[in-house]
Amino acid sequence: MIHKNVITEFSPEEHTPQIDPTAYVHPLGAVIGNVIIGRRVLVSPFASVRGDEGQPLHVGDDSNVQDGVIIHALETFHNGHPVEKNLVEVNGKKYAVYIGSRVSLAHQVQIHGPASVGNNCFIGMKTLVFKSKVEDGCVIEPNCVLVGVTIRSGNYVPTGSVLSSQADADRVQKKITEDYAFRTLNDGVIHVNTSLAEGYSKANLKL
Repeated sequence: MIHKNVITEFSPEEHTPQIDPTAYVHPLGAVIGNVIIGRRVLVSPFASVRGDEGQPLHVGDDSNVQDGVIIHALETFHNGHPVEKNLVEVNGKKYAVYIGSRVSLAHQVQIHGPASVGNNCFIGMKTLVFKSKVEDGCVIEPNCVLVGVTIRSGNYVPTGSVLSSQADADRVQKKITEDYAFRTLNDGVIHVNTSLAEGYSKANLKL
């Protein structure tokens, strides 16, 4: 399902999602409103990318939004003015949620803005990222909670971590080394999902 947002006080303009022709949104997925989807992105069944409150939402080239993923955000416009605290700035532009290139959002991940995920990251199953920044080249293992923290470039967060302060985040996150078990995991996930996006897009499958 792909459609415009409705007009409200906090969303005073209609936006049609901008989806690259090489991307594929499954008919059981939803992309709504002020959303930018890049090249070869796969949006899987029961995923929701909903840019009708906080906006815009950005998903970069070669990324994937797997089954049951939710991307949404707190309002970014209120009483006629931007809500700056609910926006993140990337490359001189402001977003409610920014997902970079070659990012895997595994099954049932929630990215709730304000939030950003840099390039070449793997966000593991059932992880929540809220009011947080994940820099480039990170692995967030499954079932983590990140609230109000920054994960530094090239680091990983162990399975099940609950991080709600920067002190916690600095203590728990660890550098990705050559012997880290999931160091190259994202490469395979990206390969599979970009191939699926291209294949489904060419087949133009409909329910």
